[in-house]
Amino acid sequence: MANWKMRKQVYAGVLGALSLGFLSTLASAQGKLGAQPPVTYTNRYEGYLGLSFANFQAGQNLTQRMNLGGVEAQGTMWLTPRWGAVLDFRGDAGTTPVFPNPYRANRVLVYRETGMAGGQMRWIRNQYVAVNLHAFGGVSHGVFDQGVSVAPQVVGLYTNRTKPMGAVGGSLEFNRSAWLALRLSPDLLIEHFGTETREFVGISGGVVYRFGQRVKR
Repeated sequence: MANWKMRKQVYAGVLGALSLGFLSTLASAQGKLGAQPPVTYTNRYEGYLGLSFANFQAGQNLTQRMNLGGVEAQGTMWLTPRWGAVLDFRGDAGTTPVFPNPYRANRVLVYRETGMAGGQMRWIRNQYVAVNLHAFGGVSHGVFDQGVSVAPQVVGLYTNRTKPMGAVGGSLEFNRSAWLALRLSPDLLIEHFGTETREFVGISGGVVYRFGQRVKR
């Protein structure tokens, strides 16, 4: 429980900082129709920090899905102007309905920490926007026993476990300058917490910062 409280404080701090940063960036962008020229996409590295939302099913036999909110942090090293190698971390949490039970458990807190790696392709790019495609694979650790007085499987939840996770999707980036952009990124999330593979949807939005040694165009 103490570990979750510490994680919750970290997530809350990151969410607050992201919200302030995102609003500040939007405010500074008012009145501007496009990025300051030129946007050449010759950066070697790229960092992304955003707010995330996804749906999930916290037990294989539960009849209802749940919503998770959290943060996503991502680092990309562009091997060429079009292809990049990516490390991705996501931390999210939410409450889920459970089976009817006599233990006063109605909605139970669930949280996940997910680490993935993969590739990103810069598909379309111009002065104002960039469209990327990506595919990641890795593992997700889920905690399902917070605030439950009995074993989580008794009320229909998974037990605490680390299982495979994948994400396939894309991102749309609105350039504010050569080094700063706003990103919206939808995903198809593929997980195997139970005995079968299941698919869910997720989306995140935040700020991209480009930097480092330039690569040839």
